[in-house]
Amino acid sequence: MTGHAQVLDHPLIQHKLTLLRRKETSTTSFRRLLTEVGTLMAYEVTRDMPMHDVEIETPLETMTGRLIDGKKLVFVPILRAGMGLLDGFLSVVPGARVGHIGLYRDPKTLVAVEYYFKMPSGMRERDAIVLDPMLATGHSAVAAVERLKEARPRSIRFVCLVSCPEGIATFSQAHPDVPIYTAAIDRELNDHAYILPGLGDAGDRIFGTK
Repeated sequence: MTGHAQVLDHPLIQHKLTLLRRKETSTTSFRRLLTEVGTLMAYEVTRDMPMHDVEIETPLETMTGRLIDGKKLVFVPILRAGMGLLDGFLSVVPGARVGHIGLYRDPKTLVAVEYYFKMPSGMRERDAIVLDPMLATGHSAVAAVERLKEARPRSIRFVCLVSCPEGIATFSQAHPDVPIYTAAIDRELNDHAYILPGLGDAGDRIFGTK
């Protein structure tokens, strides 16, 4: 743990993150790697999920086994870049529900503006995992979680690929009750609110836009 953020330092996650950072990595490779990293991060983030006992029949006898309740999980990508992590998470928990939060950053004020919000019903019984590749200024993440809290989920976690000290501080101050899971805490933000060394604009690299 570093402050409020848990760094997922599994060698496979770090290996794929390094490939994602390289500027020569193509859109196709970037997308594939992000899905693979999402799968690995989902494995780590769901490590302490609640389980329940079920009675099953093996070919030889009856026994009590343990299952997670995947339907109680909600993955919440912040549009649009958060979509890049979603497939990886769904490959680990295919039964999870998906909610969406659409935010864009006003280029002049850098304030997050919401344009879309849709969650599954019965959020009070569900555990929400918010997905966004970058935690830069933290404004979008803070706004997204603030809005999500209105739906009163049972718990919330925030997952990002790359973060920085400024974003972690801003987010932790606003939501001290929400743990952050990240693959890296980079050095700093530049004047344009990009993470350094970072990996550029995650949305542009996922969708091939500039």
